[in-house]
Amino acid sequence: MSDPQRPRASLRTAVVWEVLKDALERRAKVTGREAAEGGAVHGALDVLDTGGGSGNFAVPVAGLGHRVTVVDPSPNALFALERRAAEAGVADRVRGVQGDAHGLFDVVERGGYDVVLCHGVLEYVDDPAEGLRNAAAALRPAGTLSVLAAGLGGAVLARALAGHFTEARQALTDPEGRWGSGDPMPRRFTADQLSELVEAAGLEIAAVHGVRVFADLVPGVLVDTEPGALDALLQLEEAAAELPAFRSVATQLHVLAERD
Repeated sequence: MSDPQRPRASLRTAVVWEVLKDALERRAKVTGREAAEGGAVHGALDVLDTGGGSGNFAVPVAGLGHRVTVVDPSPNALFALERRAAEAGVADRVRGVQGDAHGLFDVVERGGYDVVLCHGVLEYVDDPAEGLRNAAAALRPAGTLSVLAAGLGGAVLARALAGHFTEARQALTDPEGRWGSGDPMPRRFTADQLSELVEAAGLEIAAVHGVRVFADLVPGVLVDTEPGALDALLQLEEAAAELPAFRSVATQLHVLAERD
């Protein structure tokens, strides 16, 4: 089964995947639902992936032995999820349902999950605060929430380095962090804004990470042709992820939080 860490696509998911794997292991130990053999986990946790699409995280999480419910508004994405889960041999542990963050409890159980993923959702929903409240309400007591959203600093830096200085300044001053009418991203966040939303949903923040601090700025040809460049860049991303100075210019921001 594919691991979201390797190889080329790992630059986009490595930091989040490592943090998420550790969080799943800790949660399984706390609940006492981990398997005894070799520390492996078999069906230990119930995980909800809101906006999980074709299963970039859901399928690898199921590969660890967890039961994953994916909620997504796109029938095509859910069809791709079903096929991907079957190919990975985890179809019995992955369930896809059509829905969205606004009407989450029309399709899933309130308070029924040990871990909830809210990745790439808050940028698109009409009300990010409501989306996070629903994600938090889906958690069992002491459950874990993983939030991944577009970072403002990364967009500003990228536009400036491309020579689009007016657009960079527009993104910096726009309330939604958009660089203009042609910007495909509806909304971006700073680390403080995202943290405030998570705390307002009644959760306690455990960690904040910058994702893709360097990966989107490094020429792909360098990573593909220079021996050892991919591994070195992955290690650099992981080393910089928790440092506030680098987190502020990351393409994405990841917040790990827990329900009291």
